[in-house]
Amino acid sequence: MAGTNALSSTLLLQSSLLFPSKSSRRVFYSTFRFNMENGALLRCSAKKKLSFMDQILDYIEGGPKLRKWYGAPDLLPKDGSTVEDEDDFAGRDEIRDAVLVTDGDSEIGQMVILSLIVKRARVKALVKDKRAALEAFGTYVESMTGDANDKPLLRKALRGVRSIICPNEGFFSNAGSLKGVQHIILLSQLSVYRGTGGIQSLIKSNAKKLAEQDESVLMGSGIPYTIIRAGSLQNTPGGKQGFSFEEGCAATGSLSKEDAAFICVEALDAVPETGFIFEVVNGEEKVSDWKQCLVRLMDESRTIKSITIMHIFFIFYIWSFKFW
Repeated sequence: MAGTNALSSTLLLQSSLLFPSKSSRRVFYSTFRFNMENGALLRCSAKKKLSFMDQILDYIEGGPKLRKWYGAPDLLPKDGSTVEDEDDFAGRDEIRDAVLVTDGDSEIGQMVILSLIVKRARVKALVKDKRAALEAFGTYVESMTGDANDKPLLRKALRGVRSIICPNEGFFSNAGSLKGVQHIILLSQLSVYRGTGGIQSLIKSNAKKLAEQDESVLMGSGIPYTIIRAGSLQNTPGGKQGFSFEEGCAATGSLSKEDAAFICVEALDAVPETGFIFEVVNGEEKVSDWKQCLVRLMDESRTIKSITIMHIFFIFYIWSFKFW
């Protein structure tokens, strides 16, 4: 991917996902570019506006094609359940190798899931429509219907989970115990909300509150976390631009949704000792190795914190000496 990886070949995976709700149906067309070490450039293109019949064909064939591409079975139970019920795992030795994606049927949630599938990760997702998620992703995703308010379901969802990727605010504000999770990644728009004023500030006030609560919960959780404070998220193609990590950039800059999803997944490979917060927008800096880039940003963050602590200590020392 241009600006994200130095590998010479690129895979363009274009997938049409249908997530029906009780009142309406929406078709999401998302373009994902991923790097593969081997293989020529593959393009699967689709027109922006498809006919009704084309949409039906995409709906019918999309899931099987995705499963066939990765060699998974076509089995899809009629009741929308997974092959094995979650309770079947209760008595087994737990291996934590899964990534849980919250809000898995949101636009960015879908992008994160597809990126994880390409990386051949074990994926679990909280969704609103389990049947639709199974038809879209097949057996590549262990889909569960519910949210953080459903404590029993959350406990089941967290079985075998090593990391959590939260693409939207509001999840951790209501979540209970996250015991056993080793790394949490939160895509935060807090910098954007804080940078808005006037009517937009009123409109975004609830989202801002949820984002602040989420970040506060993570900071006090004791679990290693990565908070990605992204700029305003845009529906622009990913992999076309570079990046900027300057302090304060997220309040005024923007970031492609595809790039945001990609960065969330890449952050899995750079687990901080405690907590790590950084800002990112599209800019001029080209990133060929994301793990190396994130480790560098962690080191810079630790250095700044050390200097700040020393500065505060020095001021306190001078102040104390003055009043001795």
